[in-house]
Amino acid sequence: MNVHQNARLTVSCRVLLVERVLGGRAKVQVARELGISIKTVAKWLRRYREQGMQGLRDRTSRPHRMPGATAELLKTAVVALRRQRLTLTSIAVQLGLSRSTVARIAKAAGLNRLTKLEAVPVYRRYERAEPGELLHLDVKKLGRILKVGHRITADRRDHSRGVGWDYLHVAIDDTSRVAYAQILPEEDANCAVAFLRAAVAYYAGLGVQIKGVYTDNAKSYRGRDFAAACASLGLTHHYTRPYTPRTNGKAERFIQSSLREWAYARAYATSNQRAAALPTWLHAYNWHRPHTSLAGLPPVSRLGLNRNNLLRLHT
Repeated sequence: MNVHQNARLTVSCRVLLVERVLGGRAKVQVARELGISIKTVAKWLRRYREQGMQGLRDRTSRPHRMPGATAELLKTAVVALRRQRLTLTSIAVQLGLSRSTVARIAKAAGLNRLTKLEAVPVYRRYERAEPGELLHLDVKKLGRILKVGHRITADRRDHSRGVGWDYLHVAIDDTSRVAYAQILPEEDANCAVAFLRAAVAYYAGLGVQIKGVYTDNAKSYRGRDFAAACASLGLTHHYTRPYTPRTNGKAERFIQSSLREWAYARAYATSNQRAAALPTWLHAYNWHRPHTSLAGLPPVSRLGLNRNNLLRLHT
């Protein structure tokens, strides 16, 4: 029940009203105590005597009779034609109804948009057998920070224009979900190659040999420089389907987590302060943060590190 902010009586107050009147108090006295009129006291008392406790609840404002309401047969026809993907205007013309009436009926049936008639797509989920078989790469553009911005203050006036961008290059292992990230000044081929070499070295330090990379069709990944770097490192290069970012879903999901838990998790005064917080968050993500796709275990749990490696790497 949505109670009006100025309403004097809620259901519990109506029960109290009835109890006081039936307890022997005068209606005038009860009305004065609750700040209502004697007519209101008489109304709720009458409804209680007619219907019991149910009578003290709010009734729907819908009228008992609606002579101008659309017939059920026409409503059924509207839904049937809509399921044939006819437009609202076409249905209105065929059935002799107004377009607004057809739109209201379609919305009530959950068919106001034709996209709702489409079958829910099923995306095939995959996972490589061993760590290092496939490394997902992606880049996220982050606005540089000169002051606390509108994402934190929720005030659109707190916006710094023309300060430029930082580029978060990310890598995530398909099997283990162990991630690596760097903030670089550009998203061009030079930065992409430098990040690739740094990522391969990082995973090698964890005992993981990268065998292949998976990227979107960005210019930096399609160029000769990146192809040459993959060849020199002995990596196969796979591309996502064009205009289909969900096929690189592991990298996309990691970027979402990084934005929510690191990039916009607190009010950074400068971009350097945000960059300095990245290694700490990344360590927590890989070593401590429970991952839902790994049964609540952290990503490094899938690397099979022995105790000596654990003590050497987890510093």
